[in-house]
Amino acid sequence: MGSVTALGIKDSVLDLETQILYHLRGNHYPPVPAEMVAPCIEAIDAYYDEDYDRMITLPKVNDFQITWRGKSEAPAKFIVDGHHLHWFIDPVDEWQDDSDDFPLSLEYDEE
Repeated sequence: MGSVTALGIKDSVLDLETQILYHLRGNHYPPVPAEMVAPCIEAIDAYYDEDYDRMITLPKVNDFQITWRGKSEAPAKFIVDGHHLHWFIDPVDEWQDDSDDFPLSLEYDEE
């Protein structure tokens, strides 16, 4: 159900911050704190930059420091994976090059 909800949220007119917030609060149990929205967006940005190991600072919730493996920073790839953010990352269309040429050639031998 979480992936269907995430896809529905992604296709909505809501801004990215609100989409991520709904996803973190509604598709996780226990719900992920709202303070994780900004680090999640930073991790998505790192994915677009292909910098999967970029260290993202984790927030405090009141006096509680969110940690990853005992550290106050986590690599973008673990934030994306751990919070199921792949639904918010558009796939790169590798063959599209803005040309009019179709990437495949369909030629038939005439007999």
